[in-house]
Amino acid sequence: MQTVFYFDQTRCIGCSTCAVACKDWHDIPAGPVHWIRVSKIERGKFPRVFRTFLVSPCYHCANPVCALVCPADAITKRKEDGIVVVDREACLGSSCGLCLEECPYRSPQFGPENDATLQKCDFCLERWLEGKKPVCVMACPVEALDAGDLEELKQKYADLKEEATGFISPVKTKPSIVFRSKPWGG
Repeated sequence: MQTVFYFDQTRCIGCSTCAVACKDWHDIPAGPVHWIRVSKIERGKFPRVFRTFLVSPCYHCANPVCALVCPADAITKRKEDGIVVVDREACLGSSCGLCLEECPYRSPQFGPENDATLQKCDFCLERWLEGKKPVCVMACPVEALDAGDLEELKQKYADLKEEATGFISPVKTKPSIVFRSKPWGG
């Protein structure tokens, strides 16, 4: 089983409610750490302009390169659901930072403190184990996010894509996200 995020780029309005809810739920202080980010994508010139958004949590990759480079084995992929988790006690901290360097999505985060250890989206694992969706999914006012088993989401959403406008999908990581993309007619 592979647990994945679904993102409907045609619905997202860029409000960042998902990011605020995540910070609130996980008690992440104001500052540079964001377990989910919302990026604005703009293209074109007047009168042919295009604007969309892209959410960037940890994509819980099928092949998490962050785990492969971690010298302390602090990052692991759960066999039962594919969620990539961090053992913050084992992490060597921001002085190592190999996971951040290797992740193409910059999902690993380190706080500003000197002894900061790795933190990142954990798919709201405590909620997931209770049968609840991640808090970012529940908070989205336009239902642009969903989460679940890849096969179940394929049945629920007919027009799934591997990529969205502004998303870069390295073949080696195989990010666990599917999209309804908002295409640019450029």
